[in-house]
Amino acid sequence: MASPTPKRRSTQRPLRALAALAALLTIGSLVGACSGSSEAEQTADGKAVLRYQGAAGQVTFPELAADLGYFESIEPKWVGDTTSGPQDIQSVATGQTDFGMAFNGAVVKLRAAGSPITSVVSSYGADQGDFTGYFVLDGAPIAGARDLIGKKVGMNTLGAHHEFVVREWLAQQGLSPDEIKQVELIVVPPINTEQALREGQIDVAALKGVFRETAVGRGGLRPLFTDSAIFGDFSYGTYVLRDDFIAKNPEATKDFVQGTARAVRWTQTTPRDEVVARFREIIGKRGRNENTQLTDYWRSPGIPVAGAVIADRELQTWVDWLVRNGELKPGELKAADLFTNEYNPYANGAYAATSGADGQALGAAK
Repeated sequence: MASPTPKRRSTQRPLRALAALAALLTIGSLVGACSGSSEAEQTADGKAVLRYQGAAGQVTFPELAADLGYFESIEPKWVGDTTSGPQDIQSVATGQTDFGMAFNGAVVKLRAAGSPITSVVSSYGADQGDFTGYFVLDGAPIAGARDLIGKKVGMNTLGAHHEFVVREWLAQQGLSPDEIKQVELIVVPPINTEQALREGQIDVAALKGVFRETAVGRGGLRPLFTDSAIFGDFSYGTYVLRDDFIAKNPEATKDFVQGTARAVRWTQTTPRDEVVARFREIIGKRGRNENTQLTDYWRSPGIPVAGAVIADRELQTWVDWLVRNGELKPGELKAADLFTNEYNPYANGAYAATSGADGQALGAAK
């Protein structure tokens, strides 16, 4: 395998720390021109078609919901695979798709840029089964945050989960803003991140899922910290819809959220082997010539709240982070303006938080 060539960052880190989102600064003015009609396309039997981007070899919660029969009035339509969370929600903002998901910090940035999107249900998070570890070599002279000054941290993209978490950890460990700027964040494709670490091209590697487990299995690595150690069990991302779509398609919105929330709950209350088997079946049926091996490394939904109900702190944390870093003005945004749980049955009283995917008491017959 060819060695990766990590990209070096500009010395103007404060301006380029979120380079993956730079194009979003003009999204607000583009939405009206690019989105076209916010009326959902209809199927022959009258269902609203919701366009989305997927991920190769993986099953998203809306895809699972569709397979489980949880949607009544909508039909998701795959239009391709996304390259990143920021790109996925940018596509929603410009009307190329109808729903997408990303890290909540990216959602905040896009809203701050003027894009009228709203988070409606959590999409991923971290718990004891599903988390990101930030690994160093066993023999590396790195024991704490201060040892990372002048060092390189490899991650899949800038402006998303890994960058925010690394910077938050460095701040919590007592590094000043000027010292944090001296920690170099490097973009490395996930498939090459372990190799880059072992070859000394980076000093810390952000590893999750299959990449974490296979790297740890080969030995010689140790975690410096994990995202779950910083925040505990925590939802990091959300699915978003455009505000004009929500206004013009209330029934489709309600159906999308309730079905997705129930699909999350299904994975929270179903034995892992059964979940993995269902994922493999879905991937096989959709005929996209995908490898199903990634499903073997699925451990949990990573969302700690029943039915993926959004908590205020899951967005406010990143609003506050951007304020501290001078990228938002105090009071410019607040979490309550960025999300709604109105359509989630586990939040609006339709289902008890302790119930299963069909609203029944866990262990009770359907």
